[in-house]
Amino acid sequence: MNKIKVLVIDDSALIRGVMREIINSHPDLEVVGQAPDPIAARDLIKQLNPDVLTLDVEMPRMNGLEFLEKLMRLRPMPVVMVSTLTEKGNEVTLKALELGAVDFITKPRIGVMDGLNDLVYEIGDKIRAAARAHVRRHVIDHAGVTAPQPMAGHFLHTTEKLIFVGSSTGGTEALKEFLSRMPATAPGVLIAQHMPESFTNSFAQRLNTLSAMTVKEAGHNERVLPGHAYVAPGHSHLLVKKSGAYYYTELSKADPVNRHRPSVDVLFNSAAELAGPNAVGVIMTGMGKDGAQGLLAMRQAKAYTIAQDEASCVVFGMPKAAIDLGAAMEVAALNDIAGRVMERLGRRA
Repeated sequence: MNKIKVLVIDDSALIRGVMREIINSHPDLEVVGQAPDPIAARDLIKQLNPDVLTLDVEMPRMNGLEFLEKLMRLRPMPVVMVSTLTEKGNEVTLKALELGAVDFITKPRIGVMDGLNDLVYEIGDKIRAAARAHVRRHVIDHAGVTAPQPMAGHFLHTTEKLIFVGSSTGGTEALKEFLSRMPATAPGVLIAQHMPESFTNSFAQRLNTLSAMTVKEAGHNERVLPGHAYVAPGHSHLLVKKSGAYYYTELSKADPVNRHRPSVDVLFNSAAELAGPNAVGVIMTGMGKDGAQGLLAMRQAKAYTIAQDEASCVVFGMPKAAIDLGAAMEVAALNDIAGRVMERLGRRA
């Protein structure tokens, strides 16, 4: 079996040692090199040709973002960022994902060794997913926010129609693309994105600046309004509930499902039960199978369901699992999904 070759880039010798030990504990992964900064890493990349880089953000001589931007422009390859759990760290990590990093690992501010050792399986999974990811050359977009899709029909003035979206690895950029194409008058959107709780509010705020819709981190028992998108907080499952003619959000601290909280399956199953044919379900890029069974339940409840295609996914795991189950009525490229959703809602209206 050919092992996945990993290059660890971090200015801390302690972190490099811990990461090496964790990564090498997986039989299919191997640290082939370590670098204290991006300048040293450049030569090692040429010598070792690693499959995946783990990259710290704060480093001397050249910071991680600057190096990532150059790397993804000149020699695109899978990168997993290693960031600190701080507000500033959140913003930098989201920027790294925008620049083309596949995923990120959060290291604690204190108790670093124990904290990273608690993430043994997560680190392994994320490196494996990165090795399989579709990595593209990063091009700086000077055009700004994509023009929203035109809307048809008169359903926009009610909360009857709802859109449910699930994503994981690669989902931060996929959601940005999807929401940037949605008009301010679109039906309410409920989103489950696999993400730590310290990141979801910053992520929602970032999406809000890029979308004509109002995007926010979901609270408990909020009425779902047209023109609004609700991102599940990283500490809770997001569900939909109904009271009279209106839909509301519900947050739950129930156990993780498919190892995730928020879980896409939990969101989609609530949509199948309470929204049925008034719902649209969208499953996008992500590792694993979370959301596949829930999307099937939505389709069986007469909802319209759509999966992102392999070519436009960073990781095709979740959409593929849904497609294999027969849960998706349609498969579409990422930049076509918003248009297909709007067209279908217009038809149903």
